[in-house]
Parts: sequence; structure tokens; C-alpha cells
Amino acid sequence: MSSPAAGAAMSSSASSASADASASVLSRAHSFVSAHKHALLVGAAVAVAAGGVAYYASSSAGAGGSSRPGSEAGDLEGGRKKKKRAQRKKKGGARADDDGPILEEIVPKTADEVIALSTGAESSSVAERTALATDLKTKGNKAYGERKFVDAVKYYSRAIEVAPEPDPVFFSNRAASYMYFPAPEYEKAVEDCTEALRINPKHERSVGRRGTALEKLGRFEEALRDFTAATLLTRFGDQKVAESVERVLKKVTEPKAREIYSKREPRLPPHTFVDAYFGAFRSRPIPDLPENPTTGDNTLKLALEALAARDYQHALTLVNEALEQGISFPEGRAQALNLRGSFRFLWGDSQAAKEDLEAAIEAQPSFTQSWVKIASVHMEQGQTQPAFDAFEEAIKHDSKTRIFTTTVGKVLLFIMQKFADAAENYNKSFDLDPTFVFSHIQLAVAQYKAGQISDSMATFRKALKSFPQRSEPNNYYGELLLDQKRYEDAIEKFDRAIELEKAKTPPINVLAMVNKGLTLFQWKNDLPGAEAIISEALAADPECEAAVATLAQISLQRGEVDRAMTLFERQVELARTEPDILNALQFMHAAKAQNEFSKNYPDIAEAYRYAEAQTRAQVVGAGGPSGFM
Repeated sequence: MSSPAAGAAMSSSASSASADASASVLSRAHSFVSAHKHALLVGAAVAVAAGGVAYYASSSAGAGGSSRPGSEAGDLEGGRKKKKRAQRKKKGGARADDDGPILEEIVPKTADEVIALSTGAESSSVAERTALATDLKTKGNKAYGERKFVDAVKYYSRAIEVAPEPDPVFFSNRAASYMYFPAPEYEKAVEDCTEALRINPKHERSVGRRGTALEKLGRFEEALRDFTAATLLTRFGDQKVAESVERVLKKVTEPKAREIYSKREPRLPPHTFVDAYFGAFRSRPIPDLPENPTTGDNTLKLALEALAARDYQHALTLVNEALEQGISFPEGRAQALNLRGSFRFLWGDSQAAKEDLEAAIEAQPSFTQSWVKIASVHMEQGQTQPAFDAFEEAIKHDSKTRIFTTTVGKVLLFIMQKFADAAENYNKSFDLDPTFVFSHIQLAVAQYKAGQISDSMATFRKALKSFPQRSEPNNYYGELLLDQKRYEDAIEKFDRAIELEKAKTPPINVLAMVNKGLTLFQWKNDLPGAEAIISEALAADPECEAAVATLAQISLQRGEVDRAMTLFERQVELARTEPDILNALQFMHAAKAQNEFSKNYPDIAEAYRYAEAQTRAQVVGAGGPSGFM
């Protein structure tokens, strides 16, 4: 999966540092369990029993939920095959009289007449009642196939009454019939399926049918519970059920994500993320104030001083006050709008950021940063051509700006997948400013994705020599080594990055810790070791979304579903964008559904856990799972 929010979002070079790193790690944290999101087995997310992986969000399913009656073999249970039915009809439809013409056999014409003949059957022997119930069920199946659903319900109801022992099939088939009434009676269908499951909790069709009825009633979380159970009970053998899981999961989570996002107060990402964003731009001198500055002018100066001191929350508060108070000169107004637009972009409000940046351009068209930043907004919104148009405007004012070439490179690399062209742009960025560490890193990544592996490795080695006290080259180099399954080398680079970060004054960048945790899991299936290092990352930066998401996945792997759900809730709180919120909610609700399955079907859940443990041991013995960069 791509993490729904990682990838192109925040893809400008302005966010090329921690923004890229955080999105990359979060994406990989999700990618290495993309199948898990969909199967989410009990305590372990890879389903291997019966050779398949159920999934929650890997394909799009159409609306609806139930198939047409009789459209599939086995739509109902217990009916005879069509061929046998046809033979019986041919043989029994009429009889020949020895002394005369063929006469119509005298048989009951309606369901009511047939049922009337069974009056008093309750006092018959067990064998006779069993035979009669089976015959009534067969007639019900025939009526169902002929779309005579009311008659089908009558037959199944009478079969239920005369049967000496409760039979889940009678209730399940009657439920299916209720759902095809001209005015479907889904509540009755739910009741019948529930009764069938009381008789036999593992009756697969009753679970799936109840899920369908619950979905039609708008009871989506209950439907998700049942479709998840049906998927696991059938050992992923029913593709339609798997599609139903995905469809209902969206119905559960998408409205919640919209509601949460609409009510969320704007909030900046972690300090290291914001620090890297602003660090990607050349600093500008604080403009001289007019001879008679207004209150707003003075407040703007304080905001810019706070920005220079990396006191971002204070800078945000002050720039908002400055704009409310009024700024008297165009350059100051342009800087204030540019700054507020940057903060809005960082907390995920692209539209508001776009409005501020457009106003900043209007106030001072030559302010290159505003053009580059609005191009970034277009990129996040998937508007490639407007982004390039903004770049063209930027280059008119500063054709040698390093930030321009790196941002174009990111469009080519991540949006358009033109890796060779991206590498060319990063080479230009490198030539314009070889002291910018991310020129080296971005060039190396572009080369790697273009298949120029040896060039990429050489670029990283050069970056390590040029920036021996920077953690970023070690961290990114480690990611490429991890992708090549060079686990020991990757761990070495992550350890060096961690060492360099710990030498800094807090707050520190913890992404190398998260990467090390993922590597320990991939390489050795070392869940305790992975959990320990990622917990250390969270202690250093409690708001690192990538660390929270990864620890939640590890908790799932360890069977600690309740803990995983708590962590997913925390990820929802930390998520900046609506897609990020949606992604976390999907994991959380999927985990909840499989947790209910674990409680309701402990024996099957244990079988899945055992199968997963066996497979995981085999995978680790073979050298670990494939890379997931």
C-alpha cells in the first residue's frame, strides 16, 4: 500500500528532508504489512493456511453485497443438482395410463397446499420428520431458484417447524430468501442468520449472509466483523467476501476520517519535520521596517526573529497576529503571507496554503519562494502542469536557484517517475549548491531508482565523506542497503545515524531508529529488538507518526491486538492529512474485526497463528522477506 498519504504528498524539495524521510519510513512501515492490512490474522497478519492472503484494500469492489439468486452453484445449501432435478421433473411430471391417454398427475399446486399436507407431522417418527423437513427444504430451494421467494420462506419455515433437530441450513436459506423480497426484510435475515450461528457458530454462509444484511441496514462495523470472519472461515477461498471486506471497511472509515479531519484543530508536525522544511530554503534577511512602522510591522519582525531561532510555534502565533493587525509595506506582507502559507501547508491545509501563497505572489511577484511553494501545493493536489507553470515563473526571477532544480527533480522522480530526468535536475542542484546535503541524497535516490546502482552507491559514499557529522546520508544510504537485503550493512549505517543524532541537543531526528527496527524485523524476525528500538524512538519524539505506526504493526505481529488498536488510535491523533487519518482508521478497524474473530473462533485463530509462525520461520531461514523501499 502505499501509505495513502505518503509518496507524492509534501513532495517539494522544501519538505525534502524530514518530510521525505518521515513519509518514506511511514510508507515502508505500511508497505511491509500491506498484505497484513488485508488479512490481519489473529496476532499475525500474514495468512498462509490454505495458500492465500485475504485483503482489505488491494482492489476496488462494486457496490452491493448479495448475488442474484441461483446465479452460482451452491447459492443455497442442500438442493439437488439441476440435472437430477430435470430428470426427476421429466420422469414425474406426468404418467401414462395403461388403458388410456396420458393423464396429469394429481399433485398440490401451491406452497400452501403442500404445507397443508404436512399438518400433524410433528407427531410422526424422527425419521419421517427428518425426511419431510428435507423434502420441504428441497422445495424451498426450487422456489428460490425460480425467484418465488415468498413460497421459499414458507417451505423453509415449515421445515424448521417439523425438523426433529434444529438445522442451520434451514435458517440460512430462509435468510437468503428474505433478502430478495420485493421489500427486502433484512432484519429478519439477520435474525435467521444469528439463529443459524447459534446452532453452528462456524456456518460459513450464515456469517457471510448476515454480513450482507447488516451492510444493507447500514450497520457497517457489524458487517465488517462478519465479512472478516467469513473470509477467515473460508480460508480466503471466496473472492466476493474479500471484496466485501474492502468495500465495507471503506464505508466504516471514510466518513469517520472526513469528520475527524473537519473538526481537527490545525497542528504543526514534529519539530524535526518543520526544521527540515524551512532548512531547505535559503534564509532571507529580515526586511527593514518603514520609517513609521505599524504594530503589525513590528509583530512581523518578531515573527521572523522567532523563525530564525527555530521557535516555530511562536513564529506561527506572531505571524497570525501580524496579519490581523495589518502590515503596511508590500515586502513585509508578502513575507508574512508566505510564512503563514508555509505553516498551513505543513499542517495539511493545502487549499488555505494556496490562497496565502497566491496573495503573497500578488504582493511581491519576484519572491521566488512563493512560486516554488505554490508549485509544491499543486504537486500535493496532483496538478502537475500548474506545478511546472509555477516553476517557470520561479525561474524567471531566479534561474539559478537550487530549490527550483531540486523541486523539479522531485516532480520528475515521484510524480512522473522519470528517474533519469530527475537525476539530471539533481545534478544541476548539486552543481549550484554542493554544500546542501540533500542535493547529494536526492541525486543518489534518483540514480538508484533509474537503475544506476553503482552510481547511486558512489554518490552516497561521497556524501558520507562530505558530511561526516550529518545523520541523513547514513540513514538514506541504509535504506538503499536494506532494499538490497544487505542487512548488516544497513544496520551499521542506521547505528551511525543514531549515534550522530544522539550527540545533538534535543529534539533529535528518530527516523534512523525506526528504520533499524524495521530492519531487525525483516532480517531476523526480531520483534522484541524491533520494539525496543522503536520504543526508544517514541521516547525521544512522542509525536513521530512513523514510529507509532510501525510499533502498531509490530504489536499486531506479536498478537497484541488491543495494544495495536491503541497505537492506531494514537496514529489517528498524529496524522496530518485526511488520507493519513483514513489509513490509520482502516488498520484500527481491521484489527478490531480480527480481534473479535480471535475471541469467537479461538481454535481457528490458533491454527492461523501456528501457520504464520511456521511460515515466518521459513522466510527468516531463507534470508528474510524481500526489500520494501
